[in-house]
Amino acid sequence: MNTQRKTVVTGAFLAILIFIGLVWIARPAPEEKNIAAAGTGSDEAGALTTEERAFDFGTISMAAGEVRHTFLVKNGGTAAATVKKMYTSCMCTTATLTADGKTFGPFGMPGHGFIPAIDASIDAGATASVEVVFDPTAHGPAGVGTIERIVRLEQASGEALELHFRAFVTP
Repeated sequence: MNTQRKTVVTGAFLAILIFIGLVWIARPAPEEKNIAAAGTGSDEAGALTTEERAFDFGTISMAAGEVRHTFLVKNGGTAAATVKKMYTSCMCTTATLTADGKTFGPFGMPGHGFIPAIDASIDAGATASVEVVFDPTAHGPAGVGTIERIVRLEQASGEALELHFRAFVTP
């Protein structure tokens, strides 16, 4: 009986290590460039900007289900900008990019599915939209209170634009 218990504990430990390893492998690669100035409206070629970097849903109810918000993103640069990847900070959130009449997504959190390279081009001066969908029921009854999430658009230039939202979730 004692040997069986050790076998079960060892197996569970190995399963947890494998899961952690898979999440580690699926994480986005760290940026080598300084992205602090990304999306600030510079005149660089292919610079994505937005006037609305954050949105507050206010108080929302789990019982009411999903909420949505659309962020507008503009290419303020002098050349086309290419969005290589787009992903969210949590499994409770998905994001869909619409640029030049084409829709890409919905995309979610890395580690909870493959996040493909999308290579969405946004012409200089053009505007695209990012529809964010938040599901307050995704975390179950423990998911009440203030939440803050991020949608990240990684550009071919190495810069990234982050869109933030928050909500106060009630049952």
